[in-house]
Amino acid sequence: MTAREHRGTIFVEDATLLSQQEFPGRQFVIRLRAPQCAAAATPGSFAHLTCDPLLPMRRPLSIQRADATAGWIEILYKIVGPGLEALSKQPVGATISVMGPIGQGFRPSPARPRTLLVGGGVGIPPMVFLAESLTGRGDAPWQPLVLMGSEIPFPFRTRPSTILLPGMPDGVIACMPLLDDWGVPSRLASLAGFPGCFGGYVTDLAAAWLSSLDSVALAQVELFACGPTPMLQAAAKVARRFGVPCQVSLEEFMACAVGGCAGCAVPVVTESGLAMKRVCVDGPVFDANAVFPPAA
Repeated sequence: MTAREHRGTIFVEDATLLSQQEFPGRQFVIRLRAPQCAAAATPGSFAHLTCDPLLPMRRPLSIQRADATAGWIEILYKIVGPGLEALSKQPVGATISVMGPIGQGFRPSPARPRTLLVGGGVGIPPMVFLAESLTGRGDAPWQPLVLMGSEIPFPFRTRPSTILLPGMPDGVIACMPLLDDWGVPSRLASLAGFPGCFGGYVTDLAAAWLSSLDSVALAQVELFACGPTPMLQAAAKVARRFGVPCQVSLEEFMACAVGGCAGCAVPVVTESGLAMKRVCVDGPVFDANAVFPPAA
């Protein structure tokens, strides 16, 4: 995969908080007016936000949607500490410093237009962004399918899908309404027993769907995943099992998020051998085999 140059593509701007919606599980969807970030954002990139003037350390958060024309970005986050707690209390109209967009995004191949997008927990946002972007591209007959997993309530009101999806296990009908409205099929997985969801891991649901395809259909599939590391490792194994390429977006702790501190570096297999790559600017998206190589 060819990486984009990150220098000169990251902006710092004072964004205006347009809306903030709370969902169960201390999850929030926030919309910010950030025209520069919105114009340059790509699926898989993220923004570095100052959550409160009294907390100088920024928080890296994946972009869920971006509208370059209207100049806004949308972000899903879950409160896990004082920084995001402070962000959840910011009122509409507040000014929030945004640095972004940052990182190498997903790069789907037009040769494989049947894109399988797998998101787990706070790894859901990039999948929504990627699905929306594919619906607006005319360079291939894109057919995105979005599978999402969560062990807490999903950050949206689920409903039965209106889109028939062959290859799904019986009774797996719950979807994300926004994707359904776009004409993008989606299905949900959880061990929590939510109605209409697959009762297992989202990667097992992905494997079930892939197993329903013949060799001709599999040759058109590419897998994209974002979520916790164990889920990404499982996604890489599923992709190898079915012989489809896979790109994963890593979740790592970050400090500067612009490549200066190298605190988020991970080992990556390259053509020249093993190398340390920074998740923030060299990633967060990598080829799955490069970060989770098959066992020798």
